[in-house]
Amino acid sequence: MKDYLLLFRGSLDSADVSPEQMQKSMMKWKNWMDGLAVENRVNVGQRLTVTRATISGTVKRVVDGPYIEGKEIVGGYMMSKADTLEEAVELAKGCPIFESGGSTEVIEIAAS
Repeated sequence: MKDYLLLFRGSLDSADVSPEQMQKSMMKWKNWMDGLAVENRVNVGQRLTVTRATISGTVKRVVDGPYIEGKEIVGGYMMSKADTLEEAVELAKGCPIFESGGSTEVIEIAAS
């Protein structure tokens, strides 16, 4: 099996949903990830905060803060296992992020 990185962009904004809606969403994520873990398809995954900085250019300019649209911000990641990219994409299609209009990027990790 190969390793894949799943990047989750956009999701529910905790400021716009009730605690009950957030709890329901979190349970969907937990159930999805638990199902992948039972199949030995997930290594690790975590939600990310909006606290971030970008370092760029030869002068190593630092820009802190998310200055892009919320739907473009990487809100979490997961390491997954699959035999092919197509299989990894099918696993990713079960992600609850699509219910709130988010997206998932699937990237194969180069073998070392």
